[in-house]
Amino acid sequence: MLKRAGSALVFVAGSVIGGLALAFLVVALRPDLIRATPRPPEPATPAAERALPAPQRVTYAAAVQRAAPAVVNINTARLVTERLAPSLGELFGEYMPRYRQRIERSLGSGVIVDESGHIVTNHHVIANADSIRVQLEDGREADARIVGRDPDTDLAVLKIDLTQLPVASFGRSDQLLVGDVVLAIGNPIGLRHTVTHGIVSATSRQQLGIAPLEDFIQTDAPINFGNSGGALIDSSGALVGINTAIVAKNLGVEGIGFAIPVNMVRGVLSEIIAHGRVIRGWIGIVPQDVPEEQARQFGLPQPGVLIEQLYLGSPALQAGLRPGDLLLAIDGTTPANAQDALVRIARCKPGSNIVLRGLRGGRVFEVRAQVGERPRSG
Repeated sequence: MLKRAGSALVFVAGSVIGGLALAFLVVALRPDLIRATPRPPEPATPAAERALPAPQRVTYAAAVQRAAPAVVNINTARLVTERLAPSLGELFGEYMPRYRQRIERSLGSGVIVDESGHIVTNHHVIANADSIRVQLEDGREADARIVGRDPDTDLAVLKIDLTQLPVASFGRSDQLLVGDVVLAIGNPIGLRHTVTHGIVSATSRQQLGIAPLEDFIQTDAPINFGNSGGALIDSSGALVGINTAIVAKNLGVEGIGFAIPVNMVRGVLSEIIAHGRVIRGWIGIVPQDVPEEQARQFGLPQPGVLIEQLYLGSPALQAGLRPGDLLLAIDGTTPANAQDALVRIARCKPGSNIVLRGLRGGRVFEVRAQVGERPRSG
């Protein structure tokens, strides 16, 4: 039995060795018979995915780099004298009032508008300031003097004596459309040259109670304390407005800010540089809006502008206008509202004549008034 098993084992071993030798010989003589094991095919990439372009980077860095150097930080200081409250012992007898003085500081922003060093900012930024210090983006600092103020539009012009100044490039605010991208650059809460981003929410906003003559750009680009007087720029970096105000912050309202359009800034700037003030027309009326519902109650044929009051000795009074007259047209153009009437008259040159058409007692009349110079406010 054991003998048979041993014989079988020898036979199997011989067969294996012989088979390996035969295989080696075949491989040596015919290597082309060996074939690589085929790999399973890779899943095909969808055509739409292969054609998808790389995501593009959306940036306004070029606009900021163009505009930011001309935006300055404004630090103001004024000496404030306060009367101290009497002590407990002084309450029951005569005492000499006591006072103390302190320095009150404030922050704001401004925009360099020419190589001579003129800077546009808000009037309320520098109002009552005893000293004004300006800091540029490149770190240079200088004291500034006031060239002129215009409280009617809340604008002021400063001057610094430095050379090689960056200058803002003026855009066209009259070409702005609701939805256009804008950026605000300023000095909010002391954070130098902060940039915020938004869109134009509305144009020609008036009667907000911010300034006597209003024609604001409304934007949702965040504007905070210290941004006042800074630049509102478009996506190319051109100046389109001067950031001025936010509203109802105490009520938690967000995304409503206002800027003075650069087209208005141009006129104020040139007038202040030339005359130290802005010369505007005035006839001495205090207009009031008459909405459609109120016009019907008064029996008026149309909504419009009512002359509520007139100044004594004013050109309008001398021309024959009376309180209660409905103002229908100024030089042939119907005013949209009371604010629009004041703006149209303000654009007239003092000494010129304007024709006013009105309605009194159901009768239409016309008078000619000589325009005077608008008294300065503030």
